[in-house]
Amino acid sequence: MPNYWVVGAAWGGVDHQDKKFVKEGYWMLGWKEDSQPAQYALAEQMKPGDRIAIKRMKGKGKTGIKIFHIGIIKGVILGVNRIICTVDWVATDLERDIEESRGCFKSIHGPFEKDEWVEKVFCL
Repeated sequence: MPNYWVVGAAWGGVDHQDKKFVKEGYWMLGWKEDSQPAQYALAEQMKPGDRIAIKRMKGKGKTGIKIFHIGIIKGVILGVNRIICTVDWVATDLERDIEESRGCFKSIHGPFEKDEWVEKVFCL
């Protein structure tokens, strides 16, 4: 069974990388291991076949998240203090409104098991 990952793509909270990631077929954790060891450890668990969704916060004072792109991880490259996933982006430019954020405020969240919330995030 695949795991489900909700990830960010805005470095420093403002430098959005998602269009580049989708165009070039990958996602990369913007943090090095020594800067954010907990997030790096999560990203190390990603594997081919897992599902990935790029999210964004809705803005100050608003709850929930927006899902912009959904894909399937094809491969994971570990090394040079970076984690890069090659991704088959199967749905892009969605702007899907998800009312409950489940605490997805950092760069990577998961793995989530399939439930009603995951189905809302990842449904095609």
